[in-house]
Amino acid sequence: MPKNEQRRSNILVVSGSEQFDVSVHKALPEKGLVFVDKRKTATLARRAFLDKRYDLVVINAPLSDEMGYDLALDLAEDYGTSVIIATPPEIYDAVWDYVADYGIMVILKPLEFNNITKGIRFQLAIQERMHSYEDKMAKLEDKMEEIKLVSQAKILLMEQKHVSEKEAHRLIGKEAMDHGVSRRMVARSIIDSFG
Repeated sequence: MPKNEQRRSNILVVSGSEQFDVSVHKALPEKGLVFVDKRKTATLARRAFLDKRYDLVVINAPLSDEMGYDLALDLAEDYGTSVIIATPPEIYDAVWDYVADYGIMVILKPLEFNNITKGIRFQLAIQERMHSYEDKMAKLEDKMEEIKLVSQAKILLMEQKHVSEKEAHRLIGKEAMDHGVSRRMVARSIIDSFG
């Protein structure tokens, strides 16, 4: 994906406060690449993850059904999502001690526009990098699978057609070029025909 082209970010705000929701919404990037869902409780937030993957979750702690830090840990560990949890000053240190080692950002309430804006930008940048690494890993896995299939096909050609490895490699490449298909497809066809 080109550097100037970004993914659309899915954000979940978990809060029972309309004022908090408005503050977070104002702090979001203006690029139009953000989709925001809102849930009022930890239970509803967990259910939301059954239907959609979120890049960032912003939690207004405490929630009506739990403090919010267990939700933060669950989402960060189980889904790899970035999490920001906003806490009142009296529990800030305890929450920070509990979640900081998991990469969860803790900010103080009342929200300061600058802090929440920076926190959101930072966490979305982390998610963008994670997506980029996931894409690279998927491409590497795909390439490794192709190499494995081509190697299997070459072994079959060497055993069944009594050709050298170099000749088997050339035959697979030529077949792919002649028919305008990938080496993977040719390899799969060879494996199926001898299997």
